[in-house]
Amino acid sequence: MMSNDTANKAPSDDIEPEVEAPEADAAAEESGVDDPVTRLEREVSDLKDQLLRALAEAENTRRRAERDVADARRYSIAGFARDMLSVGDNFRRALEALPENEEPADPNMKALIDGVAMTEREFLNALEKHGIAKIEPHGERFDPNKHQAMFEVPNEDVPNGTVVQVVQPGYVIADRVLRPAMVGVSKGGPKAAPKAENDA
Repeated sequence: MMSNDTANKAPSDDIEPEVEAPEADAAAEESGVDDPVTRLEREVSDLKDQLLRALAEAENTRRRAERDVADARRYSIAGFARDMLSVGDNFRRALEALPENEEPADPNMKALIDGVAMTEREFLNALEKHGIAKIEPHGERFDPNKHQAMFEVPNEDVPNGTVVQVVQPGYVIADRVLRPAMVGVSKGGPKAAPKAENDA
């Protein structure tokens, strides 16, 4: 004898899903909306794209970090060195204040002068050791990237725009200007040759 549950259950309830499911699957396959293979291929493609972007970003970050470390090594002392340049300027001023071609009579004074000159040399050597070089542009063509023009000197004997006087030497650290050279520039002479011709 069948129970009430079994009797009440319509036979078509069990059959209908079996008939509709293949039709739904066929429609889904045709539209490609719920096709598991297509969906998985799309996900794989998206994940590959994300992975490539992440790898590229990681590589860019690594290169940027390497560049920052190299710059930090090369230029980390720039602020300290810039402050110390005035010390070197004072050594030079002290030596230039002495009378030219005149030996001091007092041996103690001569020892003091020699000591100041030796200290200046050591100072410049220490700067060079750390990649800081002095710019002495006398006779060179004026370069606004390395020189700061303080005044013009009328002079027709040298090409126009030539550095004829150095008021204060400049310094570079690696390929950057630490302090531009303060210079006087000629005016009134023949036009300077183009830089490319000078370099050739």
